[in-house]
Amino acid sequence: MSENRYNNLIGEKLEEAILREKELGTSDLEIGKKYGVTYRYIEKVVTKNKGINVSEIKNRHKIKSLFPKNFTLETTSIWSFKQRGDWATHNGAYRGNYSPYIPRNIILRYSEPGETVLDCFCGGGTTAIEAKLLGRKCLACDINEQAIALAEENLNFGINTLPFPDNEIKEFFEPELRVGDARDLSWLESNSIDLICTHPPYANIIQYTNNKEGDLSFLDVEEFLQEMAEVAAENFRVLKPGRQCAVLIGDMRRKKHVIPLAFKLINVYLAAGFRLRELIIKRQHNCKTTGFWYESSIKNNFLLLAHEYLPVFEKPEEREAGKTLKVQEEAPGLIINRERLESTIKINQLETTTVWLFPRDKKEELTDKNIIKRYSSGDKFEIVKIDASDKKSNGIKLRAKKDLELVWVKSPALNLDDGKGVNPQDYLERLQSLSFEIQPSLRSGGYLAIETRDLRREQHLIPMAKLIVDLLRDEAWWLKEIIVVTEADGQKKFVQGGNLDFLDIMHSYILVYERK
Repeated sequence: MSENRYNNLIGEKLEEAILREKELGTSDLEIGKKYGVTYRYIEKVVTKNKGINVSEIKNRHKIKSLFPKNFTLETTSIWSFKQRGDWATHNGAYRGNYSPYIPRNIILRYSEPGETVLDCFCGGGTTAIEAKLLGRKCLACDINEQAIALAEENLNFGINTLPFPDNEIKEFFEPELRVGDARDLSWLESNSIDLICTHPPYANIIQYTNNKEGDLSFLDVEEFLQEMAEVAAENFRVLKPGRQCAVLIGDMRRKKHVIPLAFKLINVYLAAGFRLRELIIKRQHNCKTTGFWYESSIKNNFLLLAHEYLPVFEKPEEREAGKTLKVQEEAPGLIINRERLESTIKINQLETTTVWLFPRDKKEELTDKNIIKRYSSGDKFEIVKIDASDKKSNGIKLRAKKDLELVWVKSPALNLDDGKGVNPQDYLERLQSLSFEIQPSLRSGGYLAIETRDLRREQHLIPMAKLIVDLLRDEAWWLKEIIVVTEADGQKKFVQGGNLDFLDIMHSYILVYERK
């Protein structure tokens, strides 16, 4: 027997053993230990043999309830679900599917009973299940026929099988599913969909088929974005004017630096004609912050990705098409000043994920300490701030030393009255000028950290962090981290009967750049 044939035979036997274990319900961790294989290898074996990337081969989920307990609509820009949700047939068997709390919130906020919801990356049917439970019609497609089969299985339940809350929903609809490509929605008429709620792959992070032609999850970033441009164009065509399109997307990491896939995809949808209504941060809760992970985070100096983005786009009304956003031309000037660090707070451990939650009264000091301790040593740092002022500032001179390890740029101007008095273009120009001015003082391998936050103008959201990432793409800087900072006690601010038109922006960002 040849060596290749022998190795193939061993591989086939190993795959058979792994599939038997999966049939028995053995966990991936136990399989990995028993056969000395990785989680990714187990994933590939299941996908190759079953045509779908699932963690469970047999569906053992039993319906206990048809709705979540103690549910309230999210009203801020930070969404955090410690439990993914297991009402109806929802489960986490389909790799990478999103929490049902996401489509439930989106459907309730942006549609009415009887309206039509589209999901063009159906997967296991999370959006379709929620549409069915909430009395909305649903059209859903997926390029993988095995995913559609799984979604149909998950949708095989009756509304009257268990107690259901008494509400205004009077009629329920069975979702219509089909095998189809998100880039080609020719089976739908233009301006026919009331809401789009979908969850595409994150480029090639997780593969969802066994190399099926047209599967976007096998494409690297740039090719993925090119194909998503076709998806965005079709989304724009089929959506009714004035209605919303929500897309969950996350970032990637390579060579210890973040790839801002979410911001890149937002640009794709904006180029298709959409405008941005909301930019929601969805926290992840499976992030280890102690032990081995803590040591690795400090040693290798990078953070665990602990958030995803949920941009909510809007198709402009026909009368608003081509209308540009007006900014305040007579806004107060911006001045750049040096600032001294006067914090007395001591911290024993640094933050190790991309989401930082601090008490309101200590947020600024703890943010300062984490940035300074992680990205500098001793006193080799400078703090500068961009503030509103009636004066004009031509720039700032840093210390004569040319070996700074960190320049930490804070933006109090954006925090004052939610930045309503700031001209965004002026702010971006000041930041760009500052990025040039500090280069001679910052050593190669040093860091530029920029605090910023999104702003709201009329019905638009101005994604300042995304705009800065778009701006600072010269050869001097390499984006290392996108950090989200929010108040530990400010995630839920539900007010019964309050204004639900727009979400309260409860987070800021820190963009960390490395000096090349």
